[in-house]
Amino acid sequence: MQERSSVTELVDKLKKELDRYSPGGKLPSSRALVERFRVSPVTVSRALAQLTAEGLVVTRPGAGAYRAQPRAEVPSAGDTSWQEVTLSASVAGELVPRTVDASGVLATLAAPPAGVVEFNGGYLHPALQPERAMAAALARAGRRPGAWSRPPTEGLHELREWFARGVGATLTAADALITAGGQSALTTALRALAPPGAPVLVESPTYPGLLAIARAAGLRPVPVPVDADGVRTELLAAAFQATGARVFVCQPLFQNPTGAVLSAARRPEVLRIARAADAFVVEDDFARRLAHEGAGPLPRTLADDDRDGVVVHVGSLTKVCSPSLRVGVLAARGPVLERLRAIHVVDSFFVARPLQETALELVGSPAWSRHLRSLAGELAARRAALTGALGSALPELLLPYVPPGGFHFWLRLPEGVDEAALQSAALRAGVAVAGGRPYFGAEPPAGHLRLSFAGVAGPGEIAEGVRRLRTAYDEVRG
Repeated sequence: MQERSSVTELVDKLKKELDRYSPGGKLPSSRALVERFRVSPVTVSRALAQLTAEGLVVTRPGAGAYRAQPRAEVPSAGDTSWQEVTLSASVAGELVPRTVDASGVLATLAAPPAGVVEFNGGYLHPALQPERAMAAALARAGRRPGAWSRPPTEGLHELREWFARGVGATLTAADALITAGGQSALTTALRALAPPGAPVLVESPTYPGLLAIARAAGLRPVPVPVDADGVRTELLAAAFQATGARVFVCQPLFQNPTGAVLSAARRPEVLRIARAADAFVVEDDFARRLAHEGAGPLPRTLADDDRDGVVVHVGSLTKVCSPSLRVGVLAARGPVLERLRAIHVVDSFFVARPLQETALELVGSPAWSRHLRSLAGELAARRAALTGALGSALPELLLPYVPPGGFHFWLRLPEGVDEAALQSAALRAGVAVAGGRPYFGAEPPAGHLRLSFAGVAGPGEIAEGVRRLRTAYDEVRG
């Protein structure tokens, strides 16, 4: 965060000084800029790269940086209003219009303004990411023979083997496909398993990105309520019977947003109910490596308990490492694997080999197990800090369940507290939170907030964030 801020400040300063140089005029050397502005060489390099990307500066290897020639005048925009008719007319015959609402996803991807406590994030704070280990893995990967050659379309065998071992003892590399992260894997799975217009059963509440994927594919998300023990299986059976759905998407471990873990009693029921309906279960196992210190043994994946090819398993390294390490896996048995492979190849050909090689180097290094141990402790500390801060400063917000893994708390608002108003007041007070509405496929039963404790710097920032949220709550309550 500090380095990014320094780069932005230096870019602004250099832009103000560009008029001093004629087009083609040489700018001061990088060393001179380091000394003058008292910043690091990395900051200078990144600032010049940004100016180059904006077309304001050109760099010449071994010679330096120069002011760019003025750009030609940009022609005025034409009339694009015709597109509204065309985009609407093209879906007139579809059972479910494939409108794309990315607002719920963007809420977790957009960086809040400087100084705002980020309780709405969906990824690890940079301090929790294994940056040194990833940088070292990237450097080693670049030296591997053939690192820039075309990989197998299904992914590197060694990486598929590693993912398969993590899914369970019953799977092998032959059952796995490497994907560009979990979101890409979910998109492929839904396209493979359900035709446009079909219903797809989803947990309620659930990850907004899943709802966006389903709707963009022309599918009808049908919500099935979740409690602290995971999806309510009696309602799951009823939903299959009522809709004729052939797909159920779930997160059995540390569900987003509730943190629920599917209970031992319900696990076989989910598989039995789906098999009886001749349906697939898409298991989004995004949080398996996000267990907190002291969480105890984790349940096996649903895929590991599946003998009949019911489960299509999705996993990823993104959540446990970095939003930019977009390497995931799809695992399945039977004819469905061929359909998944075909759609994956048509959509993206393959995942970039240097990224796959980097992932292999990372998970095969001693730094990997150290990172997982450190992360488990750090997440437990942040969870405890947020639990304590909410209990002392905001006991009005109901926290029915404290999850032993994952990133989030799912808080229920008291009756009469407007969710959208509280979210807006919180941002004015300097803390970004995620409102609960985008997590529901239908009308929500109450107002909620999702608070992430993984995207903040530490316990001190958590305490400050809750203090600011208290201010916002008092404002809304009047």
